[in-house]
Amino acid sequence: MDTTNRTHIEEFSFAGITDDVTLVPILFVFFLKVYLMTIVGNLGMVALVLKSPKLHTPMYFFLSHLSVVDLLYSTIITPKMLSDLISTMKTISFTGCSLQFFFAAMAATEAFLLSSMSYDRYAAICHPLHYITIMTKKKCWCLVFISFTVGFLQSSAQTSCVFSLNFCRSNHITHFYCDVRPLLKLSCSNTFTCDMVTIFIISSGGVGSFLSILVSYTFIPPSIFHMKSAASRQKAFGTCSAHITSVTILYGSVFFVYLRSSSSNFGERDKVVSIFYTVIMPMLNPLIYSMRNQEVKRALMRAAPRTRKLAN
Repeated sequence: MDTTNRTHIEEFSFAGITDDVTLVPILFVFFLKVYLMTIVGNLGMVALVLKSPKLHTPMYFFLSHLSVVDLLYSTIITPKMLSDLISTMKTISFTGCSLQFFFAAMAATEAFLLSSMSYDRYAAICHPLHYITIMTKKKCWCLVFISFTVGFLQSSAQTSCVFSLNFCRSNHITHFYCDVRPLLKLSCSNTFTCDMVTIFIISSGGVGSFLSILVSYTFIPPSIFHMKSAASRQKAFGTCSAHITSVTILYGSVFFVYLRSSSSNFGERDKVVSIFYTVIMPMLNPLIYSMRNQEVKRALMRAAPRTRKLAN
């Protein structure tokens, strides 16, 4: 890249969540509680899976990694968002802005982990007699490795593309974190390539993983209805409904924000949706899987007495 194509901007400023100063204390307390619940919930889920022998199965193996991803990508966004809420200078350095793009890696990893979980549910429900041979430990580790690798590769491609552009206009990002669409609006370079890269990444990674989930769930319901045991059907519906809830929240919000025309303005609705999947969803996932899963509930009940004994 020659010197004429380098950025003239050393830092960016955020619009933040709201301009209403009366809402700032309420939002700060609310999102701080959400973030603390995210930390406790996801660390608790990982610890529960590690400490409970009955949860040493592929499903909970993926769930523990999902909790790690939720914790990481919430931490990339939420602390900065909280500090900006109570700060008059909502700025971030050029390097810090590029580092926030690791959020895209975590979001893509989460999408592929949810896809792996749907494959696990398909194997468990549709092929129960061969489940152990299908979902081997080696295959589970391979699926997790692929999820993280593809997520980071996609994020690296998007980050390299966006931050190779020339930013010589306003440095004001109409968002509360560094996201691709508001950043592209600030560039005075031709953003066609980056638009195409973003659409390709979301289409190939997001839509591709979403379609694999849909394929799995075309086979799962008939197998559930053919189960003779009511308890088995209830257990299968519980685990599948928790997974479907997570899938709906993630893919619905991401597709709404990123698969619209690049010419459309990034508005308040986009910001609200972004808050939902960057801040709220990482807190909800442990709750969703805890409330809808009897095995997790029983593991929590077994862990509670041991926790009280250690406290005493």
